[in-house]
Amino acid sequence: MASNKAHHATGWAAGVIAAALVAHADAGGPYHLLAVAAFLMGALGGTAPDWMEVAWWARTHKLWITHRTWTHWGLAWMALLAYTYLQLPHHLWAPPLFGFAAGGIMHLLADWPNPLGVPWIFRRHSLRWWKSGRHDLIVIACAWLAAVIVADHVFFDGVHWQRCSALLADLAQQSLNALAAGWDALLRWQHQWRYGSAPP
Repeated sequence: MASNKAHHATGWAAGVIAAALVAHADAGGPYHLLAVAAFLMGALGGTAPDWMEVAWWARTHKLWITHRTWTHWGLAWMALLAYTYLQLPHHLWAPPLFGFAAGGIMHLLADWPNPLGVPWIFRRHSLRWWKSGRHDLIVIACAWLAAVIVADHVFFDGVHWQRCSALLADLAQQSLNALAAGWDALLRWQHQWRYGSAPP
């Protein structure tokens, strides 16, 4: 599994995504208090699949169910996310639960690349990209990139993402032009070295 710090960091990113979507659905209530609740519950949901496995009522605090089974069941988290999203404009309880579900989904996405995998529907599935706890920075960066894109789209109509994309496209074009010019110069030098004159 991803480290506890990674789940906390990606949970906050899920909270940003949830708050932006709640605000976009005009379900934030007065002063967008429910969007703030969705943000905080997203952060809580980011660690929920792990702490829901622990028997907090017992003195030993051992797991009361096997790790990465029922609390990591992707179908349940996706159903909760979809249902609460549909209820956003109608019920005050929907935005916080939507944030919680978004955090839970983010947790599963963070666990998915390692060998143990996640039971998304019926069977456990793993991307098998790396071992548990490794490359947490990649997971965190991807989560926050998604959060920035969603928040930019909701609050700023995607202006910053469009500018960033245009800048990246311009840099890519300049790099290609520089490579083409360098290749052309290399071919000219090779021709001059072989034949004693530049090609026509």
